[in-house]
Amino acid sequence: MSSNVIDKNLWGGAVEFDSLLADIRTRRQEFEDQKYISQDIIERFKQIGVYRALVPKRFGGDEKSPMEFLQMVEAISAADGSSGWVASFGMNPVYLASLPVETIEKVWKETPDVVFAGGIFPPQPAKRVEGGFQVKGRWQFGSGCMGASVCGVGIMPDDGESLPRMAVMPREKLTIEHTWDVIGMVGTGSHDLVVDNVVVPEEWTFTRGGKPNLNDPIFKYPSLAFAAQVLSVTTLGLAREALDVVQEMAAGRKSVTGAPNLGEREYVQIEIAKAEAKVRSSRAFFYEVTEDAWSAITEGGAPTDHQISMIRLAATNLTHECAEAIRIAYQVTGMTGAYNDHPLSRILRDSAMCTQHAFMGAITYKNAGAMCFGHKPLPGYL
Repeated sequence: MSSNVIDKNLWGGAVEFDSLLADIRTRRQEFEDQKYISQDIIERFKQIGVYRALVPKRFGGDEKSPMEFLQMVEAISAADGSSGWVASFGMNPVYLASLPVETIEKVWKETPDVVFAGGIFPPQPAKRVEGGFQVKGRWQFGSGCMGASVCGVGIMPDDGESLPRMAVMPREKLTIEHTWDVIGMVGTGSHDLVVDNVVVPEEWTFTRGGKPNLNDPIFKYPSLAFAAQVLSVTTLGLAREALDVVQEMAAGRKSVTGAPNLGEREYVQIEIAKAEAKVRSSRAFFYEVTEDAWSAITEGGAPTDHQISMIRLAATNLTHECAEAIRIAYQVTGMTGAYNDHPLSRILRDSAMCTQHAFMGAITYKNAGAMCFGHKPLPGYL
């Protein structure tokens, strides 16, 4: 399938998918004001298959490819960055596959449309007690937690383990404190998760990025690299929307100062062409490496370290190139785009949040560059 167009038939059909996007567009301010995506939208995400997309068919899922999932997030993000960001956590089966098989069967026993949200940092010490681990503490960045049915929090067991684990529990076992007060992606509702002495059985914990206990093709795709991709692709959707907004603004509109129409100005034409090139070239790199890694898996092999590194590099590159394209689009519109109720203002703020994520940091370039010279990257990169 071409990476240029999303196949809406995979997501409830064109009518249902377009209707969802249209509804999201008209309610962006609602999501921002309340600082979370409304539950009826989460339910529609379930209906089109966002949360069962990567669940194996034997559990009632759809077994879509990484490419198909990323294109879906891209399309939703064009309608609203926060909605795309929340939809991106439909990749949770890639994490949950590291639970014991018996636990996984319980997770998807009733439905494959499980909405999972997690707060990993900072990992809190967890004492081993009868029945599992005693979990207590506060965790930041629980994106999408307001609509979740299952949540995970980062723990550091007191048994000498070197890596933190995720402790999974029903949403009602914890408290959500509304602390999300940031510049962009406000509607993600990435509030703090607070747990007060909940005993989580060991079989309901897993190492994030650990070896999956399911062997379906999607679980052979590099999980941490995929986690970076599903977030970075939101910036791609935002950038496409920003460029479309500028072109729509120019259609038939004259400047109040008597200056030429926005689209007739030479400097605007030059800058928008540069922005278009940034978006298209970074998008091509992003989906090229996705297809390369997925082909290695479907042909019976596994992605090489180089292929995984290229995924990480392409994800970071996509975020920063698209954020720059958005800045260009915003700048050429002058004061018109500066008002908070203008789409470009929200898009600019949302893209600024994307660039701040740890997955998109400069350390990616350092690690990818080191590997280009045959050196080992820092731990946790691959």
